[in-house]
Amino acid sequence: MSEGTASAHAPYELDGLAERVRRLLGPFTGSEVALDAGCGRGALALTLARFVGEVVGVDADREALEAARASAPPNVRFVEGDVTALPFELGSFDIAACRGVLHHTRRPELVVSELARVTRLGGRVLIVDQLGSIDPLRSLEMDRFLRRRDASHQRLLPDADIRGYLDANDLVLVSHEVAREPVAVEGGPDEVEIGWYVARKPVPS
Repeated sequence: MSEGTASAHAPYELDGLAERVRRLLGPFTGSEVALDAGCGRGALALTLARFVGEVVGVDADREALEAARASAPPNVRFVEGDVTALPFELGSFDIAACRGVLHHTRRPELVVSELARVTRLGGRVLIVDQLGSIDPLRSLEMDRFLRRRDASHQRLLPDADIRGYLDANDLVLVSHEVAREPVAVEGGPDEVEIGWYVARKPVPS
């Protein structure tokens, strides 16, 4: 579900993604096992691979997975699966992440609950997605625009919805920031807001 092919990502693009991942999720021990749910062609999985011991990317798109495997380093593997019903046991990962997935999913709350389920106690969940507006009319306009560009688009979520999904799964938000990215598409907005959320799965006291 993530954009582009792994081989098509310019080094500076992955470097920029890596810098934000390092800053928000670090420090790393280098032995973590990480999940990229809805990995598409692997940009986030490849980025996480720089910092952790093992990365598993999951997506339902076989063509995207083949493209991701073509340039995957040894510590990354890709498997076919449904992000709303991940094929992993409880607490399988130290880090569970998704990027650009929620707005493509009809039931985004299931994605977040699955990320929480497969994250170990004390582990971290990373969610990255374009944000909807608190103004419902503006959000509706943006959804129509995005759907014209990509029929798989469902709905942009406002910040409050994403925070609500984290709370509903007993995930504790530890870091959050919004990045504004320019958009060079005629008839669309000049820029979009991308929310970055890092939450921790608490260890019961």
